[in-house]
Amino acid sequence: MNRKTMVLTAAAGLLTPALAACGTATGGGAGSGAIVVGTTDRFEAADYAPAPFDPAYAYDAGAWNVLRQTVQTLMHTPRGGGQPVPEAASDCRFTDTGNESYRCVLRPGLKFASGEPLTAKDVKYSIDRVIAIKDENGPSSLLSTLDTVEVKGADTVVFHLKTPDATFPYKLATPAAGIVSEKDYDAKKLREGFGIDGSGPYTMKAEVKEGRLVRAVFTKNPNYKGDIKLQNDKVELRTFEDSAAMGKALAAGSIHMVSRTLSPAQITELSAKPPKGVKLTPLPGLEIRYIGFNTEAPVVKDKAVRQALAAAVDRNAVISKVYGKSAQPLYSLVPASVNGHVNSFFNKYGEANTAKAAALLKDAGIKTPVKLTLNYTSDHYGDGTAAEFEALKTQLNSTQLFDITVQGKEWSEFRPAQKKGDYAAYGLGWFPDYPDADNFLAPFLEQDNFLGTPYANTTVRTKLIPESRRAADRGVAAGAISEMQDIVAEDVPVLPLWQGKQYVAARDGITGVEWSVNAISDLQLWELGRGVSG
Repeated sequence: MNRKTMVLTAAAGLLTPALAACGTATGGGAGSGAIVVGTTDRFEAADYAPAPFDPAYAYDAGAWNVLRQTVQTLMHTPRGGGQPVPEAASDCRFTDTGNESYRCVLRPGLKFASGEPLTAKDVKYSIDRVIAIKDENGPSSLLSTLDTVEVKGADTVVFHLKTPDATFPYKLATPAAGIVSEKDYDAKKLREGFGIDGSGPYTMKAEVKEGRLVRAVFTKNPNYKGDIKLQNDKVELRTFEDSAAMGKALAAGSIHMVSRTLSPAQITELSAKPPKGVKLTPLPGLEIRYIGFNTEAPVVKDKAVRQALAAAVDRNAVISKVYGKSAQPLYSLVPASVNGHVNSFFNKYGEANTAKAAALLKDAGIKTPVKLTLNYTSDHYGDGTAAEFEALKTQLNSTQLFDITVQGKEWSEFRPAQKKGDYAAYGLGWFPDYPDADNFLAPFLEQDNFLGTPYANTTVRTKLIPESRRAADRGVAAGAISEMQDIVAEDVPVLPLWQGKQYVAARDGITGVEWSVNAISDLQLWELGRGVSG
């Protein structure tokens, strides 16, 4: 999932209380009424993004976090993480030993928020619709192993897979498999705008200004039946232009919690000297950042250039200068805390190895310095991205092997250009759809991948990805997963840089904060309540 983080130039006193913006919270305590959560995520309905909350279109962490509150799925990630468990379903399981047929039985009495019954036909309609629309920005690739969906009666649906896929239950827990009604969502067209209708724990009312969502109010859905236990009746998600404004609102008491994203400077300040009544909570995280390459672009077509960049880059220096304690170096597409992780890039190149980089370029007959522009999005991952790319430029140019320039563009311009192949090298982030190594490899390496990259490795696509998905015991898949990481380190279609850590800040009196965001950055607003927080 293209997914998100951070500001840098914050100074001391960033969280000093200021006059509260309009809001339902009151200074100091949890108060009453809606629990208000701040975010720097941007939600726009524009020509390039006409349907931000349609499950057939939405494929970023911010939009998915809205959909998870409102559109129900057959499965969901349980409170403490781990294997997905039934949500709209009462039972889901593979019915064969080859992991090619998966059956779910729905809970009795399911209804959409409108009161209309929800049946197995709605499940089939919803998933068939995502595949049929196959929006280039959407999540249909997650369902690439699905062949057909069969309905058996009103409450049973059977998924027949093209190939074995032990990760399929995880995919049914994503908004790509969100259940919608034929009455509200056209089978062949996206639903434009900010409207959402589903059967999830909340209904949502959007407040929009100049094509942007500024406030989303989630109210308890009285018709909801599922596995989730709500600790509140109403939550408001309020958007902010930047982390500084959001931090001031938290200190002033006009919001109760910050979900995404705190800047590195704010994290440092909140750790050392938090405002009265505010607490910083560290949480596990699996966000990764990387540089992707258009492997057909002349300047990086020779893999020796990409390998030299992999050898020369100094992750620790960039992290130290920009992100501090909120990130750690990453030497594979698979984060260090995910089963199957191998430090493939470190094993092959080491860290900041200028001599190795020079030898790679020399052996390939490539003249130095290599001129290359690193492109990044200036508004999608937080203000820290610009500082990160300036640090990369300075560090790589200091080797005298490269002549790096950097260029930042707003996401509305950056993402279409990147998908078209206009950039030889570009920075992106990834929040996983599910916490399995498959989701850090297949989206970048299989056909119709997230990057739109021309890079293709036959061994990976035809042998290793299918082999890894056959294993219900994910430990058995470790061999194929390790081999894929080594191939990525050899060919360098992407260059992993760092793995993020998550922090949530909340005011006293708000409970459930430690459960409100899980390791894959799912926002779980239903966990928030009022009481005595520890």
